[in-house]
Amino acid sequence: MKKIALFLLVILTANIAHGQTKADIFGKMPITWLGVDFTQLKFIGTADQFKDAGQITNSDMRNKYFPGWNNLFVSEEKKYNVADAVNRDNVKYAIDVTGDANSKSDGNYFTPNASDYQLLTADKISSLISKYDFKGNMGLGMLFFVDGMSKDKEEASIWITFVNMEDKTVLLTKQVSAGAGGFGFRNYWAKSFFNVLKDMNLKKMK
Repeated sequence: MKKIALFLLVILTANIAHGQTKADIFGKMPITWLGVDFTQLKFIGTADQFKDAGQITNSDMRNKYFPGWNNLFVSEEKKYNVADAVNRDNVKYAIDVTGDANSKSDGNYFTPNASDYQLLTADKISSLISKYDFKGNMGLGMLFFVDGMSKDKEEASIWITFVNMEDKTVLLTKQVSAGAGGFGFRNYWAKSFFNVLKDMNLKKMK
């Protein structure tokens, strides 16, 4: 009986490990949506270009807009449809993971320098993920890293990222640019997240 139990344990362990591979991103392995990480954000220009926004400070971005954008994925789940984007019937939500990272960020998000756009790299993302607190979540996770918002380009630069939450490794990360649009500061940039999900094609990410 001990040998049988040991054999079953080995099989179970192997199946769990298998579930944390890049290949399973393109299958039916359950995915946890971790939200949007803004800790590396560089906003090119000033927010006062938006009539409704006025002067927005770094604190405003961290305490108001970051959680506001993240909450859209929960409050407007059918519009910001993560499950459809990853070809799943549903996904688990754990946006407190990125929410925690965002709340601890103390960066200077605004810059007048156009050259500060798209400075994030895959290696930097791997380093960030290695220090992440996944708050007990296990398995396959997905999140966005936003590294740039450019009013002149009318787009945001976003890294679609899949991670193994158990060993804190990046399985796949890909940079995309997504158009913004709409009325008001929050909605204008929220359109970028909507467009990323709408245009996602997992087959082309292999």
